[in-house]
Amino acid sequence: MHVRNLKTGKSAWQRYDQLLIATGAVPICPDIPGSDAIDICGVNTLESGLDIRRRLDKGTMKRGVVVGGGYIGLEMAEALVRHGLEVSLIDRSPQVMGTLDEEMGALVSQALRNIGVTLCLEETLTEFETKAGKVTGVVTDNRTLPADIVILGLGVRPNTALAAAAGIPLGEKGSIRVNGRMETGVAGIWAAGDCAESFHLVSRRPFYIALGTVANRHGRVAGINLGGGYATFPGVVGTAVTKICDVEVARTGLQEEELRNLGIEWVSAIIKSRTRAGYFPGAGDITVKVLAERGSGRLLGGQIVGMEGSAKRIDTLATALHAGFTVEEMINLDLGYAPPFSPVWDPVVTAAREVAKKL
Repeated sequence: MHVRNLKTGKSAWQRYDQLLIATGAVPICPDIPGSDAIDICGVNTLESGLDIRRRLDKGTMKRGVVVGGGYIGLEMAEALVRHGLEVSLIDRSPQVMGTLDEEMGALVSQALRNIGVTLCLEETLTEFETKAGKVTGVVTDNRTLPADIVILGLGVRPNTALAAAAGIPLGEKGSIRVNGRMETGVAGIWAAGDCAESFHLVSRRPFYIALGTVANRHGRVAGINLGGGYATFPGVVGTAVTKICDVEVARTGLQEEELRNLGIEWVSAIIKSRTRAGYFPGAGDITVKVLAERGSGRLLGGQIVGMEGSAKRIDTLATALHAGFTVEEMINLDLGYAPPFSPVWDPVVTAAREVAKKL
């Protein structure tokens, strides 16, 4: 392995018995005019977040534009609003949060509008306007938005240029292909974290997801194996949660577009309920969508949007996906109940029951 000392600039070859590649991911930056301008910021590390905070704390920025309506984009839009900026968000899709089905994404879009974010949906970024090397505007195929700061929320890609150059086989979305023990296609070299692929337990196919929870579990398995033990990483179901002010958002499993691409037939149901017993103080709205395979009733995925107490209910669905439950089996889950925590029929179970009726 050829390495370079960043302090001295000297290079040398270094021997190894086992090598772990954990190079993470890098923000996706559009290759368009003006993309290298000052105050166009990606967000993928703690330091990058602190850098944006320092820029905002100067108090000179009045208008912010977020490009991309995924998890980072939505959270950064809220952060800019909290800093008193006039905020616009651009996304090519009809709704934000592309990992949700359209009707559930519409609820999240409304939550953003409610806090004052201007949504420019079904619009494509074409270039950045600049002056003296600093960004001054964002141009789409429909309008030009003035901007003092631009946040790129277009997601990340696996940082695998080094691995590719070394001839290590790549897999899903350019991530490093690994087996269940996190070993690459080259003996003695392992990979873990946002640079490595996973396996989706519902689709039964390789899958790439860049989440801290997954990266940590990758690292645990790789570390045990590097240390001479034996461990395997069985896979993921794509569980993720976020929050926009008071609105909690969660998803797990497969969404309709993924099912369509896989050729899996499904049925689904959407229910509206309350986070607690309706008569109990503090009860809030919750909307739950559950998808199941037509015929077998196998649970395929679920999505939740609602007030406090909504998002972590996704863990019930995620556990059921890991266990391979059908929606019929979910109906009889012995979940905890008391008025401060849930209606008698938990909203997740109610949604499963509605899907079961359609089967």
